[in-house]
Amino acid sequence: MAENNFKKFIGKKGKVYNARWEEAFDRILTPFEEFIHRQTTSGILLMICAVIALVIANSNLYPAYEHILKTYAGISIGDGGLKMSIHHWVNDGLMAFFFFHVGLELKREFLVGELSDLKHAVLPIMAAIGGMVVPALIYAGLNPEGVAADGWGIPMATDIAFAVGTCALLGGRVPNSLITFLVALAIVDDLGAIAIIAIFYTNEINQVALMWAVGFIALLSVLNASGIRNPLPYLLVGAGLWFQLYEAGIHATLAGVITAFAVPAKPKYDPVAFSDQIKSLIRRFDSSYRPGENVLRNEKMRAYVRALGDGSRLAEAPLQRIETGLHLPVTYIVIPIFALANAGIPFNVFSGDTEIFNNITLGVTLGLVLGKLIGIAGATWVGWKLGWGELPHKCNFMHIIGVAFLGGIGFTMSIFISELAFAGSPNDLVLAKAGVLVASLIAGIAGFICLAKASPKPVEEENSVQA
Repeated sequence: MAENNFKKFIGKKGKVYNARWEEAFDRILTPFEEFIHRQTTSGILLMICAVIALVIANSNLYPAYEHILKTYAGISIGDGGLKMSIHHWVNDGLMAFFFFHVGLELKREFLVGELSDLKHAVLPIMAAIGGMVVPALIYAGLNPEGVAADGWGIPMATDIAFAVGTCALLGGRVPNSLITFLVALAIVDDLGAIAIIAIFYTNEINQVALMWAVGFIALLSVLNASGIRNPLPYLLVGAGLWFQLYEAGIHATLAGVITAFAVPAKPKYDPVAFSDQIKSLIRRFDSSYRPGENVLRNEKMRAYVRALGDGSRLAEAPLQRIETGLHLPVTYIVIPIFALANAGIPFNVFSGDTEIFNNITLGVTLGLVLGKLIGIAGATWVGWKLGWGELPHKCNFMHIIGVAFLGGIGFTMSIFISELAFAGSPNDLVLAKAGVLVASLIAGIAGFICLAKASPKPVEEENSVQA
């Protein structure tokens, strides 16, 4: 889109050279670009992948599906190396990029986002805490002991993609301030889930590997303090940190979050310095231009073009640039693959002695639906009535109830924690995943209905009527 606008601008004074098929492909790609950037698309894609996994798990393809996920693959270097099943590579390796992206979002929110202002952050933080504590208590009440008790962290998580996607389905009927509230809540929720994984779902610690991991974390700090803005060194050191955390017995995906927090959040140039630099380069570029000469033959022009590109990158914070660059691959590759690998639940698990309303499935479902509703709405109401914060602009408490229901869409993080909680109990893992899927469906529908009732008219339409 930016390229098309740039073409329109320079086309008034200079020439634009298109390859033979370039204009035709631009017409094809533009609608596709608009489609993949819609907020609803990621949620729809997740839903499609989850349905595909469910269909495969309940068809003749299930043995092949299991065989692929259990196939081992790895890297060997001399006598050492790393070898894991495809399923583990998805959950421990590929998901590190998801956690890296989450870490970048967390850092941005705390520095310049909704969570940077305590006045605006109080209610979302209270709502997130309530939305984590109450679901865990409900689950623990139904599963107080045994292996099943390990799943108490499952209903504590919120899937931001599904939740925001559901809001987007209502278009202009949902105030932007409410979506901001939901995103802030989900970000704090993610931080809580990360802490829970690190503290409660960690195996025995390998002290030697842990010391190596500390060394890599120190190296990330050195990169940050040295002002290195190229993302490659951070990714390489982050990969080393991932391996050492894996060897230490700590969940390796946490390396993504730690690496993200080391990425610089300040650009090299502030707006004034950037403007001066660009104007100077443009003047030099113009002065070196010779009519009719191809830019490939003009070394000065080539140098100034490269300098302009470097200057543009230095005017943008590395954190922002990497977060933007990761959005599409994480949203449209990592998370869909995770859904395909983890949402396959064979329904025949509920036959025989296993009832569909078993305590694990029921604990997860009630925790996500009722627990999130009571925890998020209750904590927000308390903070609001005590005067600690204000409801989002143009929102009433029905909007908060709708958001509280949407908080019960656990999916990605809930399934991820299920894999950790019941790694040695495949049957309990399936029961927990079933609860996540049922709860996410109920919570999504309930949240949609509440928000539709809370905002019968589009916000834009209300504004125009008042004007």
